[in-house]
Amino acid sequence: MLILGIETSCAETSAAVVAGTGNAVTQRSLVILSQDVHRVFGGVVPEIASRAHVTAIVPVVRQALADASTTLDDIDVVAVTNAPGLVGALLVGVSYAKGLALGAGKSLIGVHHMEGHLFAQSLEYADAVPPFTALLVSGGHTLLVDVTAWGEYRVLGATRDDAAGEAFDKVAKLLGLPYPGGRHIERLARDGDPGRFRFARPMLRRNQKPGDEDFYDVSFSGLKTAVLLAVRESTDLERDAPHLARGFQDSLVETLVEKVYRAAEQHDRRRVVLGGGVACNQALVVAMKKRLAEAGAEVYAPSVRLATDNAAMIARAGLFHAERGERDGWELNAFASRVLGRG
Repeated sequence: MLILGIETSCAETSAAVVAGTGNAVTQRSLVILSQDVHRVFGGVVPEIASRAHVTAIVPVVRQALADASTTLDDIDVVAVTNAPGLVGALLVGVSYAKGLALGAGKSLIGVHHMEGHLFAQSLEYADAVPPFTALLVSGGHTLLVDVTAWGEYRVLGATRDDAAGEAFDKVAKLLGLPYPGGRHIERLARDGDPGRFRFARPMLRRNQKPGDEDFYDVSFSGLKTAVLLAVRESTDLERDAPHLARGFQDSLVETLVEKVYRAAEQHDRRRVVLGGGVACNQALVVAMKKRLAEAGAEVYAPSVRLATDNAAMIARAGLFHAERGERDGWELNAFASRVLGRG
């Protein structure tokens, strides 16, 4: 089966072609056009994002088909992200995918963006398949998910306020770093003293036990506030910035690692899959691999291109649903928020 994937949930216009059956899937092409204009504003501006998608989507899809050495005639299904995300940006992708599929006589299927991140690693690692524990960490989401099989997802925990990526961006702004802040915090933290600023590990208590409401959940608003107070008290921010970055990153990473360890242990999972833009953070990946090795679990982290918002993961998830005979009608719509899964 040959699937064309389209992704426009935020600030990347992406198209990809994947081919295969079951878990034997090959990525034939992947084109990602990032909208760098948002750096000027220190964050994504929804209206600008939507307009940029309108301009870019046709050439991006054409390039993805050309890179795959195929044409629309050969495509079996058009898969498109329809939730969650910026609703205006999503509507561009959904509207284009519907028109493209209708005009070419192709089937259409909508894909949940976060489900796409669950599938992304399977395009790079043959063993990154269920059952596994998944940590999805991005600018807009932080989810801890138990995946018993493709299509069977149980959300164990989530952020109660800021997503991990959002926390990175906000702390980066406090330290005078560019947007997006994740890679700049990581770079700066390499020169930081881990003992100079030690922030509390939010929602991590020794007496927590399975069944507690906060056993798997995370919260980063308090950590962000602690960094803000430390910045205000600093008499030399340029001197303290690397140490503040290190203290913040250590706190966030240790919190995420321990929550994942708990989930893997409690559900007897020997595979852990990381997804989303923050999954590129090497401090997180290294710490996760070291801690999960104690549980005998293998950690699968995506490459940069498959960690960012991309259409290959959408096509991969679409292929799974298409093989089960699922299709969407022309009433398919975009939704800013929706629980993980289809429906």
